[in-house]
Amino acid sequence: MAKILIIDDERTIRNTLKDILSYEGHEPVLASDGMEGLDNIKNNKFDIILCDIKMPKMDGMEVLDKVIEMGLDTPIVMISGHGTLETAVEAIKKGAYDFIEKPLDLNRLLVVIKNATERKALIAESKELKHRINHKYDMVGESEKIRHVKEMIERVAPTEARVLILGENGTGKEVVARWLHEKSKRANKPFIEVNCAAIPSELIESELFGHEKGSFTGASKQQKGKFEAADQGTIFLDEIGDMSLAAQAKVLRVLQENKILRVGSDKEISINVRVIAATNKNLKEEIKEGRFREDLYHRLSVIIIKVPSLNERLEDIPLLVDYFNKQISSEYNMAMKTFTPDAIEELQKINWTGNIREFRNVLERLIILCDATVSGNEVREYVVPMK
Repeated sequence: MAKILIIDDERTIRNTLKDILSYEGHEPVLASDGMEGLDNIKNNKFDIILCDIKMPKMDGMEVLDKVIEMGLDTPIVMISGHGTLETAVEAIKKGAYDFIEKPLDLNRLLVVIKNATERKALIAESKELKHRINHKYDMVGESEKIRHVKEMIERVAPTEARVLILGENGTGKEVVARWLHEKSKRANKPFIEVNCAAIPSELIESELFGHEKGSFTGASKQQKGKFEAADQGTIFLDEIGDMSLAAQAKVLRVLQENKILRVGSDKEISINVRVIAATNKNLKEEIKEGRFREDLYHRLSVIIIKVPSLNERLEDIPLLVDYFNKQISSEYNMAMKTFTPDAIEELQKINWTGNIREFRNVLERLIILCDATVSGNEVREYVVPMK
């Protein structure tokens, strides 16, 4: 069932639509002109708006403009007895979902309402999914070091500068990379993540640059690589310190020329990719040991962002407890737990070698095993002995 606002100055049209839509199980609301319709829109939520164009006080195109200005995603179907192709095109360009001429074809109208309802549901689902994804990559904390990271992201993200993210395992290097992409001009383009440590050295060239059919045993079809998939967007080379020297040389060439060469091909492909890399290794030491190319390091490290370990920002633990308490309790459909001050103190005494990743696992353990209140004794019982 959809809640549908009908804005039309003809009483017979309003009443006819009300009867038909009520019969179909919808909830119609009536307005006799644009001003009354706009008041309804401001004070109520509608699934669909049916709006006549020629009306006194405020015509339908003005209503459409006002709804667009309000930022509503409610589908608006324009209806008119004076419709022309130009008017229909103008309405669609402004943001109307569809345009129907009078006399109304009721079957078509019902199909349009059905499609508009489904579209609104998809938009809502998409927004919820994006909301969940964004919250998965929240950056929680107000310590001086984490504020510095946030400030760096705000300054660097809108640029095209390459970024090297340094930090221990579990500190949130991927979160930083995601936010650099989300706050960049490439936010609506692909974000492609590559875990360099997880790809066998003999396959990494094919993984990064793609291959042609028959270029090696098992290459049964042509395949695009990660760089090509990230074209116009961002590629995140995680754990780049584990990449082989041979692959490093190929990546360096891509950064110099903005072109890739698929394995088994002699045709270069131009790409436009922003590169963000991350590692938990000391790359300067790796360079001294001959395991990492110095020229590649300088290409990648235009901007360096150091993500602090959890041990370096223990003052953020109360905020992290609140954040993960809400998140985990919601995931398990459980009531949130109360963490006593001495429980927070005990958590701040722990040496968090696994950083945020380990901290979340510990919070999950406490939320599952403890009753309504988590005390310092329970932290000592369920966490400290396991460290």
